Amino acid sequence: MLPVYAIYAIGFAAQACFSARILVQWILSERARRVLSPSAFWVCSLVGSYLLCIYGYLRGDFSIVLGQFISYYVYIGNLRLKGLFHRLPFWVRLILWFTPMVALALVTADAGSAFERFFRNEQVPMGLLLFGSAGQIVFTLRFLYQWFYSVRRNQSLLPAGFWIISLCGSLIIVTYGVLRSDPVLIIGQSFGLIAYIRNLFIGRTKTLPS
Repeated sequence: MLPVYAIYAIGFAAQACFSARILVQWILSERARRVLSPSAFWVCSLVGSYLLCIYGYLRGDFSIVLGQFISYYVYIGNLRLKGLFHRLPFWVRLILWFTPMVALALVTADAGSAFERFFRNEQVPMGLLLFGSAGQIVFTLRFLYQWFYSVRRNQSLLPAGFWIISLCGSLIIVTYGVLRSDPVLIIGQSFGLIAYIRNLFIGRTKTLPS
C-alpha cells in the first residue's frame, strides 16, 4: 500500500486536471460570451478520471470509483465527436479503452477481497457510502445527459441542464467530502461550484434578447 501522502498526491493531481478543464472552459466561454465545449475540457476530464479512479481504489471508496467508471467512456465519446480520439496512437487508444474493463475483471476475480475493501470499510459506514454514491450518480448523470444531447446534434455541447445537474451533484459530493474528511473532494468540488453557476449565467445571457 502506498503511503497516505502519495495517495493524496494522486487525488490532488486528478482534481488539478478537473479544475484545469473547468478553468479553460470558463475562460474561453467568457471570451466568446457563450458556453463552449473545448477539446481541452475533455482531454483533462479523461486524464483526471483515470487518476481519480486510482485514488478511489487506493482509498477503498466505492462511490468515487463508481462515478468515474460511468463517466470515463463519455469523455472518450466526446473526444471522438471532436475528431481527436482517432488521432491518438493505436496502442494508446487500446489502453484507454480497456483499462477500466481490465480493472473490473481484476476486482471481479477477487470479489471477496473487493467486497471487504469497498463495503466493509470502517471509515465509510454504509449510510455514508450510499449518500456519497448517490452524489456520484447524480454528478455522473450530467455527462449521460450531455452525451445524448450532443449525439442528437452531432457535436459536443454543454447545455444548461449539464450545469444544473453538475451543481446539484457537486453540493452532495462536497457534503460527503466534509463528512468523509476528504480534502481532495472538498477542494476539487468547491472550485467547480463557482464555474457551474457562472456558466448558467453565461448561457442565460446568450439566450436573452439584446
